[in-house]
Amino acid sequence: MPVQPSAYDVLIVGAGLSGICAAYYLQTRCPTRSYAILESRDAIGGTWDLFRYPGVRSDSDMHTLGYSFRPWRGLKSMADGPSIRRYIEETARAYGIDQKIRFGYRVQRAAWSSAEARWTVDAIRVSDGAPARFTCSFLFMCTGYYDYEHGYTPDWPDVNRFRGLIVHPQQWPDNLDYAGKRMVVIGSGATAVTLAPALAEHAAHVTILQRSPTYIVALPAEDPVMRRFYRRLPPGIAYRLSRWWSIGVGMYFYTLARRLPDATRRNILKQVRAYLGPDFDVETHFNPRYNPWDQRLCVAPDGDLFQAIKAGKISIVTDQIERFTETGIRLASGAELGADIVVTATGLVLKAMGGAQIIVDGAPVDLGKTLTYRGAMFSDVPNLALAFGYANASWTLKCELIAQYVCRLLNYMGKRGYVQCTPRRPNVPLPTKPAVTLTSGYIQRSLDLVPRQGERAPWKAHQNYLRDLLSLRFSRLNDGALEFVRPEQLQARVARGAR
Repeated sequence: MPVQPSAYDVLIVGAGLSGICAAYYLQTRCPTRSYAILESRDAIGGTWDLFRYPGVRSDSDMHTLGYSFRPWRGLKSMADGPSIRRYIEETARAYGIDQKIRFGYRVQRAAWSSAEARWTVDAIRVSDGAPARFTCSFLFMCTGYYDYEHGYTPDWPDVNRFRGLIVHPQQWPDNLDYAGKRMVVIGSGATAVTLAPALAEHAAHVTILQRSPTYIVALPAEDPVMRRFYRRLPPGIAYRLSRWWSIGVGMYFYTLARRLPDATRRNILKQVRAYLGPDFDVETHFNPRYNPWDQRLCVAPDGDLFQAIKAGKISIVTDQIERFTETGIRLASGAELGADIVVTATGLVLKAMGGAQIIVDGAPVDLGKTLTYRGAMFSDVPNLALAFGYANASWTLKCELIAQYVCRLLNYMGKRGYVQCTPRRPNVPLPTKPAVTLTSGYIQRSLDLVPRQGERAPWKAHQNYLRDLLSLRFSRLNDGALEFVRPEQLQARVARGAR
């Protein structure tokens, strides 16, 4: 029996931070448009429902990671994962968005038909593999950027010889008892920096084993400027000021780091030395080979990582893994790290569009060969937007701008009778580079999946909130790069193609 499709004006894929954000703006700014959210998991929250390892928290300020339309209550700059998950769930319930979510449906394929001016979205019901079909006029992908099924783990020699437990943070076991255990955390990114201090509270000892260092900056868990805002001003005004303060400070330090990398490096290392003292080998363990913001900086709230190192609860080893042994890890230097539990905080696996195949008029789309349009859409892909946040600031900041842009675009199309909008590549040569320029391993391993960007608007992907604010909120929609088509024009094109 053929699958009967469910039809909507807009389909949102993903019920994490960006999916709930997209739904809020859609139902408030485009109230006549029908929509649904498809979520492959059985819960709201995305990343914040998936990751359950000890100490999981944001590495962005909550006044910007939270939504502008529903203020984050609390002075902590970086909140724990369960609190963020509750915040997303409560936001969805407060606005009735939870009633629009179809849980347990994984999208496998989305095919656009110009003849019908619609997407046909094929999914499976995760619980039993039953097929499901949905159609929509506009597809809004809020799927994040990595594979939820598994993280990245290198293929180390003799790993099967290890008699202890090996755990990836993305699949943290429920009720794992690590009290009194010797633990080695492999990795130097945000997960390792977050996880190690939490483990050190109960483990016998924690060793961070890194192949190369990462920049780690200590920031206060509560921003003193924001604290003054909340003490002296009404909550609503204090929240808005705190949000703009966080945006401004972040943009300032990012710009400073890119323009004066050597001075920024010196200041970061000076802070680390102030925590760890003159006898600690900061040059070996905290001085990366790359410049600040070539990769995302890691944050230690109130210097928790440095304090645990100074207290002897955490050690840092910078070396290469030669092989695993029965009782630990043999290093290239000849040293051996004994361990009861090894945590592989070795990164993510990039997955575009949640792994769904995108097809336009019968032709599969190779996302790595498309051009990003205003950081929200893709060249020659009609009626599709992707919520993708910043690499150098809070994810939600950019996702809100994209959601607002999509609503503005839908309203513009509705008023003028357009049924299709497609970013079209410029006819003149345009030098390109990857839309995400970080040198992080998970990006470099999957560059073929990353869209390209041009060197000028609207094809340039900014890492700057104010530039994106101007581009996405105030730019002309009919800018010459975005092609709009009415039904009669589509019918004429289809008729020409049939002859």
